[in-house]
Amino acid sequence: MEAYFNYLREMVIAFFQDVGYWFYLRFGRPFSQIGINLGHYNDLLGTYAKDFGFWGWFFYVLMMLLLIGIAGGAIFGLYILIRKYFRFVKKELDKEELGKQVERLTYELYLAIQEKDKILNLKVGYMGLKPGELNKEDQETVEEVQSRFPKLAHVDNLYKNANTDIPEVENLSLEELCNSFRNFAASQLHLYYKIEVVRQLFAGIATSKLIILEGISGTGKTSLAYALGKFFNFDSAIIPVQPSWKDRSELIGYYNEFTKKFNESEFLKALYVTTYRKDLDVIVLDEMNLARIEYYFAEFLSVMEMRDYSSWVIDLIPNQMAGDPHNVKDGKLLIPQNVIFFGTANNDDSTFTISDKVYERAVSLFFDDKGRPFEAEEQEAMSVPYSQLRNLFDAAVSQYPISQKMMEKFDFLDNFIIKKFKLAFGNRILKQLDTFIPVFIACGGSEAEGFDFIFANKILKKFESLNLAFLKDELKDLDAQLDKLYGKGTFPMSHALIETYLKNY
Repeated sequence: MEAYFNYLREMVIAFFQDVGYWFYLRFGRPFSQIGINLGHYNDLLGTYAKDFGFWGWFFYVLMMLLLIGIAGGAIFGLYILIRKYFRFVKKELDKEELGKQVERLTYELYLAIQEKDKILNLKVGYMGLKPGELNKEDQETVEEVQSRFPKLAHVDNLYKNANTDIPEVENLSLEELCNSFRNFAASQLHLYYKIEVVRQLFAGIATSKLIILEGISGTGKTSLAYALGKFFNFDSAIIPVQPSWKDRSELIGYYNEFTKKFNESEFLKALYVTTYRKDLDVIVLDEMNLARIEYYFAEFLSVMEMRDYSSWVIDLIPNQMAGDPHNVKDGKLLIPQNVIFFGTANNDDSTFTISDKVYERAVSLFFDDKGRPFEAEEQEAMSVPYSQLRNLFDAAVSQYPISQKMMEKFDFLDNFIIKKFKLAFGNRILKQLDTFIPVFIACGGSEAEGFDFIFANKILKKFESLNLAFLKDELKDLDAQLDKLYGKGTFPMSHALIETYLKNY
């Protein structure tokens, strides 16, 4: 064994001397100088090997395997680093090439548009006509191509001479409207909704311009907005939200300085169509919480808070030019009152949490199961002017004001929650109550059911931001207080949500 360790000592010393010598001369000698003293290693082995014995040879073999493993690991690591480097370089080159292709295609598109303009001008000159003397189809094509908003110009041409007036439906009530829509969805589309959900839907439309349909996938959220469009004889515009949306330009588009055109989105086109129509028009932001709503929809949330409807304007371009869309005034588009925005939201790990800012401005309907089929009367679609629908909402507010007794109980509940949970209802929610409850009653619901819905969806939903694991006693007190104020079992939605909090936290 002593001979082996003497060999090991001298071999290690010789090895590191050679390595140090190579580093010293690395810029002066070729790499072939590495291992020049391999013969010396062999001489050392020949000198001491005869005295190794069993254990000496055992440790020698073990050391050789270790050195081979270290060398193999270093070579493999170097291989991985080189491969990653080349992959990175390739990706960067691909990105650069893709960018060049996008620039080239954009430029070719610009040239194609210019060429199309020239062809149209040649056609006009060849025929000896002025643009106003072209046939209707060619004239409209010229206007659309020359406009900075080709999609919106196309809408202008579609509705130029269209009669969008809709006669009022005789003897229509909100309760009849709810029952008709429910029967239409069941008989025509095989979509089945509880009457309570339909009442909440129309009361929500009267209360807010943003309706959030949330819950688990496959429960009929998007289908509800789709069915509403079919019922009112004008298909809902369904706009898929993309995870990359970060600001308003993703939603409505942007002005391209290179092409001198506004890159209009389908959302902007759908919104512009509503400026010509007289019925209730539905625009659906499908999977709206794939991106942060308070980012890309922020301008709409703020604008729709203003009491003066004439201030509901969205800036599109800084200046007006000839050929711009008819309903774009001074570069601004007025959001029509007859449009209602729906947003569907799945609650899973792939989506963002909807913030209180959004919830407070919207009415949220939660779907937790599929509708159960039922026998429904045959019902056809209806054309109802938005003005008549608005009049029905206003009449309900006048006819079914909230009772003083119920408001006193709600005020007491407000103080109770402030004391126990340090949360307040807020003026926005109280204002929404004044519209939602009367319309809900006019749709066939009760005052208590309406308060239950608002309390569960507007107040109790805020509790999710609290540390409920330490508030179980307070939750039980609140549960008992609801029974004491309104009667046992009167607030089923609120009791169910409190029970869920007690189980899950």
